[in-house]
Amino acid sequence: MFPFENLLGSRTTITLDQADRLRELVAHWQLLADLSFADLILWVPIRKDIKMWPSGHIAIAHIRPTTAATVFANDVIGDEIAWGTRTNIDEALSHGEIVRDSQLEPPGMMLVKEEAIPVTFNGQAIAVISRHRNVEQMRTAGKLEINYREIAHQIYQMVAEGNFPYKNAGALIEPAPRVGDGLIRLDVNGAISFASPNAKSAFSRMGWHGDLEGHNLGEAAQKVSITTENPHEEGIKTQLNGKTLRRVEIENKGTTIDFLVLPLIQGEDRIGAIVLLQNVTELRRLDRALVTKDATIREIHHRVKNNLQTVSALLRLQSRRIDDPSAGAALDEAVRRIASIALVHETLSNSDETTVAFDEVLTSLVTHSLELSPRMSQLKIERIGKIGSLESRLATPLSLVVTELIHNALEHGLATSGTHLRIELQRYSNEGLVTISDDGVGLPDGFNLATSANLGLQIVLTLTENELNGDLRLESSEKGTQAKLRFPL
Repeated sequence: MFPFENLLGSRTTITLDQADRLRELVAHWQLLADLSFADLILWVPIRKDIKMWPSGHIAIAHIRPTTAATVFANDVIGDEIAWGTRTNIDEALSHGEIVRDSQLEPPGMMLVKEEAIPVTFNGQAIAVISRHRNVEQMRTAGKLEINYREIAHQIYQMVAEGNFPYKNAGALIEPAPRVGDGLIRLDVNGAISFASPNAKSAFSRMGWHGDLEGHNLGEAAQKVSITTENPHEEGIKTQLNGKTLRRVEIENKGTTIDFLVLPLIQGEDRIGAIVLLQNVTELRRLDRALVTKDATIREIHHRVKNNLQTVSALLRLQSRRIDDPSAGAALDEAVRRIASIALVHETLSNSDETTVAFDEVLTSLVTHSLELSPRMSQLKIERIGKIGSLESRLATPLSLVVTELIHNALEHGLATSGTHLRIELQRYSNEGLVTISDDGVGLPDGFNLATSANLGLQIVLTLTENELNGDLRLESSEKGTQAKLRFPL
């Protein structure tokens, strides 16, 4: 959605496509504010019909530079001006050309120079950017400031001609490096005509010695890069020639630099380019650390799963050596519970995420439970809905609870009568609901979950209250038994 709709309302003729264009501009205009050391305000004409003359303009966006002090102490978003009160803005919209060198305006104590740049889309001026600069700062401009302002003028001309923001840039520009992180200016041949101090420092960290200006950027980057170029891909020299919008990372001496190439266009011709640099060494180190951490966590889950399977195997061996049927059954139940926990860890060990796809775990739990039922061939299982991914802290106790409820339904409710087991999963914004129903014999008379001597149900009740912070209800009717488990997400 267009972020300024509340301001625009029905007082503008801005279309959805035009609104998207303005949104793209606002997403990238920090570059413009920083290069021109100026506050920028985006004005949209107020009119109800495209054939009508605008009655004025409304400010829908405002940005301050990070390279200079702001001109405006307060935001001007929402301010309206009548047609004729700011002639430079009117002229920029009417004629589609940049209006410069207006008279000085003193908001507060400082002298401010204002310029107006039309925002052109599909050959039509749809809005105007007003640029406000402190004149005192302009009088002490050095080489860096002069280059920044010249580049800003070129990009503003691109805005007026409809060439900026870049079309189909997508995620290539995001996140864009800041001007202060490092900037290189290229001529039409890809040679460096200016490099900011931070840009020089970035190359110095990669092993470059001497001045950058006068050298070809692609050749200089190629010399300091340790990247092995693929013969089927474009080389660094070609990618940094300034002819097309590109993003390239170069690494050397433990330093990784991100290059964003922004071609400068005038009319139909390319007149040069700027390259924004950012030292992303620490970010890439953190990325590698996260990859290593994720791999370690998956390995831990894999080993936990293997250990649980070993424990299960030992319990099975022990169960076969016991003559007491009740003791053997108890060990078999322990094996089943351990297997439920192992399924969660197996899912985590095979996933790149820290969450568990619980629906897949449930499929394995149901299959395993049915294999243990003597009436497996007579039973019909119905599954409805999905619960999606859950955090492991919820998935582990939930798998145990569901396993016990399914096993309880098979062992008691459907042991002698009934053929239908129904599992329904529902997920809401703040809670999950699992309903397990059977058409068996139902609960015994006077049944009370809190005082039941059934170990499985006591485990279910404890896990529900202590681990899931949920609520469990068991109800019996002529149609069988229904267990409802609610838990917060």
